[in-house]
Amino acid sequence: MAHFDFTAWSRLSLVQQFALAGGLVMLVSAGLGGSVVSNRIEEVVVRNTANATALYMESFIAPLTQDLARRSDMTEDSRVKIGALLADTALGKRVVSFKIWRPGGLVVDASNLETVGKRFPPTENLKQAWGGEVRADFNDTKDEEDAAEHALGIPLLEIYSPIREIKSGKVIAVAEFYEVATQLKQDLMRARAIGWLTVAGAMGLIAAAMFAVVLRGSRTIDRQLGALKDMAARNLALRLRVQGAAARFASVNDQALRRIGADLHDGPAQLMGFAALRLDALQGQVSGRAAEDLASVQRAVKDSISEIRSIARGLSLPDIEQKSLEDILRGVTEAHAARTGTAVALHCQAVSGLPAAVKICCYRFVQEGLNNAWHHAEARGQEVRVSLRGDLLEVQVLDRGAGFAQLPVDFLREDAGLGLAGLADRVESLGGHISFANRSDGPGAQLRMTLDLKEAL
Repeated sequence: MAHFDFTAWSRLSLVQQFALAGGLVMLVSAGLGGSVVSNRIEEVVVRNTANATALYMESFIAPLTQDLARRSDMTEDSRVKIGALLADTALGKRVVSFKIWRPGGLVVDASNLETVGKRFPPTENLKQAWGGEVRADFNDTKDEEDAAEHALGIPLLEIYSPIREIKSGKVIAVAEFYEVATQLKQDLMRARAIGWLTVAGAMGLIAAAMFAVVLRGSRTIDRQLGALKDMAARNLALRLRVQGAAARFASVNDQALRRIGADLHDGPAQLMGFAALRLDALQGQVSGRAAEDLASVQRAVKDSISEIRSIARGLSLPDIEQKSLEDILRGVTEAHAARTGTAVALHCQAVSGLPAAVKICCYRFVQEGLNNAWHHAEARGQEVRVSLRGDLLEVQVLDRGAGFAQLPVDFLREDAGLGLAGLADRVESLGGHISFANRSDGPGAQLRMTLDLKEAL
C-alpha cells in the first residue's frame, strides 16, 4: 500500500505545494464540471430536438391512430396510410423506423412487421411516455426491441411520443420513432468540445490568478524566512560572543578572587598573626583591668585571623586547568566535609574536555549548593550527582532536610536567602539553567544545574 511522503512534501515551497495540490483539485474540478456541462448540453439538445420531432410527427400520426381509442389494434387502412406516409417522403428519409405501442408493451404497428403483435418488457422511457411525457435517448439501441435499429449501425435519436385522443386528450398509444441523428451527433460533439473548453478555460484562468497570488505570497514568505534566518544567525553569533565574553569575565573574576584570597592569606592574615604573638608576649606584663582588656583584644584578633583565613579559603580555587571535573568536585566535597564535620556523597560520571569556565562554574555551583544544604537542611543527606546525557551536563546538589512547604516564586533573588543570584548569572552566561525543587524520592531539596556543552564549548 503506497503512503504519502510528508517529509518530501514539507520540503517543497508554498508555491510548489499549491501547484501540485491546486493543480490536482483544478483537474478533478474541470473533469467533473466539464462532464456535468456536456451531459447537461446533451440532455437539453436531445430534449429540444425530440420535442420538435414529436410535435411534427404527432401532427401526421395522431389523426391516423384515433381508432385505438375504441379498439385494441389498428385497422389495416390506418396501417397502410402510416406506412405510405413514411415510405417515400422527406419525413421517411429522417425517420428510419417506427413503432406504435399499446399498454403492456404490445406493438400494434411497426416499420419492421416482424415485431407487430409482439410484447416487450416496457422500458423506463416507454413508461414515462404513457404518463404523457416526450422522452428520448441518443444513440442508445441496446434494448431487446431495438435489435433491428441497432443493426443499422448509424447514430439514431430514439423518441417516445404519447398519442392522445383528440376529443378527450387521453393517451391512447405511444409512437416510437428512430430519427437519423448524424447531424445531431456532430452538433453534440461541437457542443461538448465548447463546454469542455469553456470549463477548462475558466479553471485555467482561476488557477492562473490564484497561482499568481500564491507565488507572490510565497516569494514574500521566502524573503521573510531568509531575513529571519539571517537575523537568527546574527543573533546566534551575538549570543555566542556574549556567552564567551561572560565566560571570560567569570574566569577573570575568579582569578581576581583567587589573588585576593592569596593576598588576604599572605598579607593581613600574617600581620594579624604577628599581632597575636605580640599580644601573647604582653599577657604576663599586665594585671587587673588591663589584663582583662588585653584578653578581649586577643580574642578579637584570633577571631579576625579565623575569619580572614576562612574568606581566603572560600575565594581560592584549585588548579582548574590540570584537574578533571571529578577531582575538582571531590576537592570541594572533602573541603566542605572537613570544614563542617559532615559527610558528603559524590557520584560523578567521567567527563573530559571541559573548558576552564565550565569547571569553575561547576566548582562554584557545588560549593554554594553544599553551603546552602549545610545552613538550611542541617547538612542531612548531602549528596552531589554529576551526569552527562549526550551534550547535556547535569549537576545536582541534594539533601534530606525538610525541604520547602511552598517553593519560593523566585528563589534566585538576593532576598530569598539562598545566595544563588550571582551563581545563576554565571550559569546562564554559559547557556545553562538553574532550577530548585523538593525531591520526588522523599524529604529534602535538590538544586539542579543543566548546561548544554555544545553552546558552552
